[in-house]
Amino acid sequence: MTSLLQPPTFALASRDDNHLRLTSADGATLDVFVLEDDIVRVRVLPDGEAHGPRTWAIAPGLDDVPYEGRDRLDTHGFSMPSFVLLTNDEGIVVETQQIRLSIAYAGGRCAWQMHDGDAWRTVLQDRATQAYNFGWWDERVYHYVRREPGEMYVGLGERAGSIDRAQQSYRMTNVDAMGYSARTTDPLYKHIPFYLTWQREARLGFGLFYDTLADCTFDMGRELDNYHGPYRHFIADHGDLDYYFIASLRTPLAAVRRFTWLTGRPALMPKWGLGYSGSTMSYTDAPDAQRQMNEFIARCREHDILCDSFHLSSGYTSIGAKRYVFNWNRDKFPDIEGFVRDYLDHGVKLCANIKPCLLRDHPEFDAAAREGLLIRSGDGQPAWVQFWDEVGAYVDFTNPAATAWWKQHVKDALLRYGIAATWNDNNEYEIWSPQAKAHGFGHSFAAREAKVLQTLLMMRASRDAQREHAPHTRPFLVSRSGGVGMHRYVQTWSGDNATSWETLRYNLKMGLGLALSGVSNIGHDIGGFAGPAPDPELFLRWIQFGVWMPRFSIHSWNDDGTVNEPWMFPEHTPQVSALLKLRYRLLPYLYQLLWDSTLHYEPVLRPTFADFPGDPHCYAESDDMMVGASLLAAPVVEPGRTTREVRLPAGAHWTCFWSGVTFAGGQTITLPAPFEHPVMLIREGSVIALNVAEQHFDARAERRAFRIVPMQSGARVERRYIEDDGETEAWRNGEFGTWTVAVEGDARDLRISVTKSGLMPDASTALELHLPASEKRQLHLSGAQITADTHAGGWRTIDIEIV
Repeated sequence: MTSLLQPPTFALASRDDNHLRLTSADGATLDVFVLEDDIVRVRVLPDGEAHGPRTWAIAPGLDDVPYEGRDRLDTHGFSMPSFVLLTNDEGIVVETQQIRLSIAYAGGRCAWQMHDGDAWRTVLQDRATQAYNFGWWDERVYHYVRREPGEMYVGLGERAGSIDRAQQSYRMTNVDAMGYSARTTDPLYKHIPFYLTWQREARLGFGLFYDTLADCTFDMGRELDNYHGPYRHFIADHGDLDYYFIASLRTPLAAVRRFTWLTGRPALMPKWGLGYSGSTMSYTDAPDAQRQMNEFIARCREHDILCDSFHLSSGYTSIGAKRYVFNWNRDKFPDIEGFVRDYLDHGVKLCANIKPCLLRDHPEFDAAAREGLLIRSGDGQPAWVQFWDEVGAYVDFTNPAATAWWKQHVKDALLRYGIAATWNDNNEYEIWSPQAKAHGFGHSFAAREAKVLQTLLMMRASRDAQREHAPHTRPFLVSRSGGVGMHRYVQTWSGDNATSWETLRYNLKMGLGLALSGVSNIGHDIGGFAGPAPDPELFLRWIQFGVWMPRFSIHSWNDDGTVNEPWMFPEHTPQVSALLKLRYRLLPYLYQLLWDSTLHYEPVLRPTFADFPGDPHCYAESDDMMVGASLLAAPVVEPGRTTREVRLPAGAHWTCFWSGVTFAGGQTITLPAPFEHPVMLIREGSVIALNVAEQHFDARAERRAFRIVPMQSGARVERRYIEDDGETEAWRNGEFGTWTVAVEGDARDLRISVTKSGLMPDASTALELHLPASEKRQLHLSGAQITADTHAGGWRTIDIEIV
């Protein structure tokens, strides 16, 4: 048996431009693709044959991939740089400007180095013993690598627990984990097999992306085996070992940006998708659903709650106690057209819940089964799965006919009434039977081998329906489940969380894990979805936290039948209204962060060490986060707190958003934390765009302000903010305007320039500039003239008119 564990011996067999192939006498192959100076791909095929399907993940800088997937040998979109290839008796060396990959002929063992400006430093090595599975154990795919002291691992999408994944193990298979623990539950809703290894002292790191649709496992050092030394591993249930190494010099964000670019351009959603979205299952489950939905609008007006959309839960599809996608319950909604029109007349879009499983007594089940639109078992019958309170079968989106059927139903049942968006829910595709078969674009395969693909194709079909219905409007979609590439289609959230302080604390970390895995347009069910209703303190702290998230939705299904609503605690409703108005005040800044995500692949949220990798204190477990590069957010995640300690990253000064007081970085400060003032600080050298117009439910307005915190050194900083119509696709043709704010100075003088260019949707030339009241340098303004100058609340407000 010992001979069976001897790895094959490889030799360099061919070079086709940037594709190298090593082969062995017993048929194993190892492919190397030099795609960018900072991205190299490796594929190991133990029998020389590719077993995995095409890829739906790889879309370098592109909006999408072909519906039937991208050929894994397609290099379109990559720069394919020149590189050095060296050979010797031991193996080969491939060298780009950033990466040096050494591959030993004995076993194909890989060792990776990165150039940090001074020397080549080893950052990753395959385990010396059985790094791959060359048919020794089973049909699964294995990759074992050495684990080095001091490494931290971040990413893997939405995982429970700490940001650093070291010493933990994770199962990546999408499940409906209602009421999960944000600290311990695993697996969860999403399948993102990418993580970043970071060496703190060297400030070097790399991303590893395993391009697989298979259920898989990551062990980040939880497992020990004396025969092999320290290691971590990846195991996929089927397919091929096909991974991308992405260099990350100086900052972990480098690999995050490149992974996001590698897997496609994030969708630019309409601006209203950043607004408050009402949601609860209770309204649509009620027999008088339309009346209760209309009451929501009346209560928003009564309490002056700003709102842009409402998530229409699946109760609108009910027949009896069960839910039937695309069915309208006319008893609950006797006037669909009038209901939708009333919401639109009040400026509130509707986002309708849709589910990809047809229950066996669905009115259209038999017809869909006859037409082959459902996933089937080996005998050609529907592949039965458990779904809510009944069994049913999933729509098979690998069948073009099923995709066409879905799109037509989205348009006929929803969009034609004026429904603006789709909420793609319960789409984990929990298929466990090996007999279940997918159409596979004409080449049938086991459905459980590509569950996450069905989820991605569902999003795509819903998006395409919306595009076909309104081709000049940006689609807005939401999806609970997903995988790599979902950021090209949807906004998402962390699923059906449990109501607790622990959830609030760990949902923050869960969101950072998603953002560091290429998915930035994210949020959480504010207040908690499952369990008891939150008490007033927890509810208000949740809303404070939600102010900073790209997605802001209060959603619940409380055990006691209560509903999480802005007015659920009357004595605190004015504070909720004020916090929502703060959210809308921050929208210009948040909207630019989404633009930066789309155009430059920047994560919207990030842990402080990502922006300050040289500060060792930023690596300590904390409850702080950066919102963009300019705003440090410090939510209160424990009961009974009236103040908040904040560790300020070293290397910058920080100014309190509320008081205007400036603090040196590298220290811990304590700030007041009242309900109406979430704790946040502005990094020096920042320009924060705000909307300072008075906002009410029935009266929206825009008046731009720029809150400026100059560099204390006087060094020049420049920030651009895009202004567009917020809703159409005209931005793709360059139809948007840009504000450019430039600031520089010296010990005596501060010079600020404000200019606008392009096609501004608003012709207004009146702006505000905010400077800390402590800023005493002589102000010199170009491009505008001062019309008023006042001081209040620690800030100097300068009204200007662009000239």
